[in-house]
Amino acid sequence: MAASPLPLVGVPACARQLGHHPFHIAGDKYIRAVSDGAGALPLVIPALGDTLDLAGLVGRLDGLLVTGSPSNVEPARYGGPSSVPGTLHDPERDATTLPLIRAALAAGVPVLAICRGIQELNVALGGSLHQRVQELPGKLDHRADDNRPVEEQYAKVHSVGLTPGGMLERITGKREIRVNSIHAQAIDRLADGLTAEAMAPDGLIEAVSVTGAPAFALAVQWHPEWRFWECPDSTALFKAFGQACGARAATRTNQGETVS
Repeated sequence: MAASPLPLVGVPACARQLGHHPFHIAGDKYIRAVSDGAGALPLVIPALGDTLDLAGLVGRLDGLLVTGSPSNVEPARYGGPSSVPGTLHDPERDATTLPLIRAALAAGVPVLAICRGIQELNVALGGSLHQRVQELPGKLDHRADDNRPVEEQYAKVHSVGLTPGGMLERITGKREIRVNSIHAQAIDRLADGLTAEAMAPDGLIEAVSVTGAPAFALAVQWHPEWRFWECPDSTALFKAFGQACGARAATRTNQGETVS
C-alpha cells in the first residue's frame, strides 16, 4: 500500500524588495517548523491579494501557518491612527492574509498563526491593535534588541499564564510557560469570536483561539518556531497542529475516494 501523502500546509509570503527586484518570501524557520515540526509539506502562498482564488486554494490545503514578519499590519485595516514615520508595512501581504484567514476558518482548515499572524487573525475578525506597546503605561517593552546576537533576541524572557482548560493548557499540560518576545505591535481590542489563551505579566494578550472553531485554530504572539526542537512546549504545539492537518488530509482523501 502506498504511503499517505503529507498534509499540505499553506504559508503566506511577505512581499519584499531585495535589491532591484520584488520577491515573495517566507522565513526558513517557519518552513522547517511545518516540515519537521508538524510533519507536513509547506506550500508558500504568494502575496497576490484579490487575484488569488481563495476558495480553490483553501479547498486544497490541509493547514495554514501565518508567520511573523518585520512589517506591521496597516492601521487603516482596523481603523487605527497613522503609523509613525519609518514603520514597515506590507499591503500586499495584508490583502492576501486577511481574507485568506477568514476563508480558511470558514472552510474548517486548521490554522496556526505566529506573531504578526496573531495580529492579522485579530484584525481579520474585527479586532484592533496597539502599534507601540512599549509606549503604553504599565506595559513591558516586548521588543528585542536588534544589536544583540540572534540567539539572545529569541531567548525566553518572560512567562505567560495559560487559560485554565484552554487549548494551550491542553497541548502543553502546563498553566504557565516561558516565551520569547520580539514585537512592538499587539492585540488591543480582542475580536469577537476569539478567546484569550495566554496573558503576559503586564496583561497583554499573548495567545488566542477561535471560539467554537470546527478545527484547530490557535495563534500566539511569541515565536515557537525558533529552534522548536529544543523546547517541549513548542514541539507539542507543532505536533498538535500537524495532527489536525493530518486529520483534514485523511478526510479529504476519503472524500476523494468516495467521489471517484
